[in-house]
Amino acid sequence: MAASVSPPVSAGVVFEARKLRKVYHTGELDVVALHGVDLDMRAGELVCLLGASGSGKSTLLNILGGLDVPSSGELHYKGWPLDGSDERTLTRFRRNCVGFVFQFYNLIPSLTARENVALITGISRDPMTPEEALEMVGLSKRMDHFPSQLSGGEQQRVAIARAIAKRPEVLLCDEPTGALDVTTGITVLEAIERTNRELGTLAVVITHNAAMAAMADRVLHLSDGKIIREEHNATRLPARELKW
Repeated sequence: MAASVSPPVSAGVVFEARKLRKVYHTGELDVVALHGVDLDMRAGELVCLLGASGSGKSTLLNILGGLDVPSSGELHYKGWPLDGSDERTLTRFRRNCVGFVFQFYNLIPSLTARENVALITGISRDPMTPEEALEMVGLSKRMDHFPSQLSGGEQQRVAIARAIAKRPEVLLCDEPTGALDVTTGITVLEAIERTNRELGTLAVVITHNAAMAAMADRVLHLSDGKIIREEHNATRLPARELKW
């Protein structure tokens, strides 16, 4: 992502997508997952992607995070083109710039919370310590517990700590509360909220739960691979005040 001359980019813009399209080829059938998506996302925003299953949310998130590539269209990260990038460039982008949080925690059972987070800090450019990251998600007293000794919400917060330990400019969350009850889910959302607020990280959260939209700066409604509506919240509701 380095070069001698910086390209022009609008102040604060992290992602710029224009006519983003994704087609999956399955035998004789072509499945269009994204239909010409246009969007801008800025540093420090919390953006909610809302829509039913199959609406294109995860495909869009995976492309933003460099886990997948568009079939056509343009995607820029802070002015640099990601569309058409080779795997080496995308790997560097994912490692240095993006933190991922998924519905399932993907922790290593034989490692403590501290050790799970240390897996990331050991390969990052300017990481937090595992202790700092775990404190940010409220687990300073559970660092030396194994995943089997933690609740589902605590395991998800370890996953968030692992994602943010590299100090990413982008935090991408795919249904982070999908496997959790309401009370535990709120605790997880508070951890994402704090990361977004204190680190200035662009946070993008996928959900099918409309109640979560109130905590975002912007809500992008997706259907059939298109952004059909965009909403702006004048005031973000704290995660602890959400009800569903």
